[in-house]
Amino acid sequence: MNVLVTGGSGFIGSALARNLAARGDQVANFSRRACPELQRWGIKTIRGDLSDYKAVENACQYTDVVFHVAAKTGVWGSYGEYQQSNVQGTENIVKACMIRSVSNLIFTSSASVVFDGNPIEGMDESLPYPSRSMCHYTASKALAEQCVLAANSARLKTLSLRPHLVWGPGDRHIIPGILSRAKAGKLRRIGDGRNLIDTTYIDNAVDAHICAAAALGKNPGVSGKAYFISNGQPIPLMDFVNNILKSAGLMPVSQSVSKRTALAIAGMMEFAYMAFGIRDEPILTRFLVHEFCTAHWFDIRAAKENLGYNPKISIQDGFKYLAAWLDRPELK
Repeated sequence: MNVLVTGGSGFIGSALARNLAARGDQVANFSRRACPELQRWGIKTIRGDLSDYKAVENACQYTDVVFHVAAKTGVWGSYGEYQQSNVQGTENIVKACMIRSVSNLIFTSSASVVFDGNPIEGMDESLPYPSRSMCHYTASKALAEQCVLAANSARLKTLSLRPHLVWGPGDRHIIPGILSRAKAGKLRRIGDGRNLIDTTYIDNAVDAHICAAAALGKNPGVSGKAYFISNGQPIPLMDFVNNILKSAGLMPVSQSVSKRTALAIAGMMEFAYMAFGIRDEPILTRFLVHEFCTAHWFDIRAAKENLGYNPKISIQDGFKYLAAWLDRPELK
């Protein structure tokens, strides 16, 4: 199978591309930077930007399946930046797939596209998009997802996966952020920390993508839909954080602040960053506070029943693998 992965330089995209290559698929990666680590796996890297339609179309030549993983992540920056990468970029992918007769398109969305700051407990894909998104990232990903699903047809079968909080060895966002804050003495519990959250171990996220491609090939009825993806093991948020700290040999979080105080601090930080034109993401944002303080876990039965997805790596085993990875000398 000839496969194109966008964003192979990222956490999920890299793991997916390597797994597909190991299966014997012919894999190409489309990303803005060179990826020598993928080249060692025999994966060709096509350099380009999602906003450049011609580059996207050329990358989609001779391709059976496109895994559109690339996106501008994080929760800080102008809407224009998110719109260009996540919305316009996805529109370019969809158009290129149709022009180049790609059969299947799997989009990596996010469970956060339905998050409005209120608790989500065991809801399925019938949960609507919020009337007002919490940040530019979730707003742009929701628009991109709708674009992909609207393009579904007999000519191009599409579906969207909504993994939540993907983590594990190789993570460049969640785990490094938690560890750096802890080492700097800036990590606090917000609220009581008992709110349940869903997470997705990286191997399970990759497996969900492969299951989705196989399901699209066998049953067109699974197409045109979004699917929540997680480990299916809701865990108290602070248990998740403290297990990450334990995997790195660090002490659990001992200090806390109230949600009201955290929101006030986050609001002041956001104002200061905008006033002084600071492009780096603040250490605390209002979106992050709401994520820290509310339950957000999902019903993944649709992915299990329609895609054949079954998370193989438990959270407990995931922490063991994470501890072994963090114990490597080069990470000390």
